[in-house]
Amino acid sequence: MSKEVYGARPIKRHRRTRGDIYGIEQAISRIVQADNPMTLRGLFYRLVSEGVIGKEEHEYKNVGRYLLAMRRRGDLPYHWIADSTRWQRKPRTYSGLDDVLHETARTYRRPIWEDQDAYLEIWIEKDTLAGVLYQETERWDVPLMVCRGFASETYLHDAAEAIKEQGKPTWLYLMVDHDPSGHGIAAHMERIIRGFLPEGYPVTVDLLAVTPQQIEQWHLPTRPTKKTDSRSKGFIGESVELDAIPPAMLRAIVRDALERHIDPDALARTRQVEHLERETLYEIQEQWGGAA
Repeated sequence: MSKEVYGARPIKRHRRTRGDIYGIEQAISRIVQADNPMTLRGLFYRLVSEGVIGKEEHEYKNVGRYLLAMRRRGDLPYHWIADSTRWQRKPRTYSGLDDVLHETARTYRRPIWEDQDAYLEIWIEKDTLAGVLYQETERWDVPLMVCRGFASETYLHDAAEAIKEQGKPTWLYLMVDHDPSGHGIAAHMERIIRGFLPEGYPVTVDLLAVTPQQIEQWHLPTRPTKKTDSRSKGFIGESVELDAIPPAMLRAIVRDALERHIDPDALARTRQVEHLERETLYEIQEQWGGAA
């Protein structure tokens, strides 16, 4: 009998009945319908928190199997589960000038932060969570920086150059696992970026999640800290993954952080100008269509 990742002792498993599996699937459906998109691991932690399943690693695999079966049956839409680890590159093309004019008018946006007194970025450790957070960062016109663990120096150099181009006080908000690697990622990222910026440049690096206060307040499910991690020395307590925070709460954390920096009057002016300019673009499209 093999040992489980999350337990020190081998765990005796029992075969679930169809009724057991149906109950788990009902919980999956309820959770994902109420809060999507979410990652598979995020769903796993929600089920653990509610006591539906145990937190052993084989249960994570079981949830993946149940979820796949539900989507294949049409019980859940595929897009309710975020997967930002796989993507494609393709240039944008248009069927003609009328098409490009219409699409330009439809998607036209003015930069929100151009008339604000700050520049902000959201940094996350995991690309799997990009699909969970992008709807919030997209709404607020803020870069979502996915570092995928310890970011390369090239990536951090490019980030520092973008910060310098803004020429205004900058806030970098981090979202990493509460574990030795997560803490190491945050320290590494801050040290390297500050090294590329002029001395005294007004940049603030702030940890949004996961914090000890969030773990205690929200009773987030934990996992044993990996003792094989060379950074575990001095790390106290168990680890908590970002995915353990429900998606709606993750988005609220981001939204609250961004809204603290927004001047509502400046935002209202930006929105008004944006609306007028979009209307002008539609008029240009109509004129072009009539001339054609």
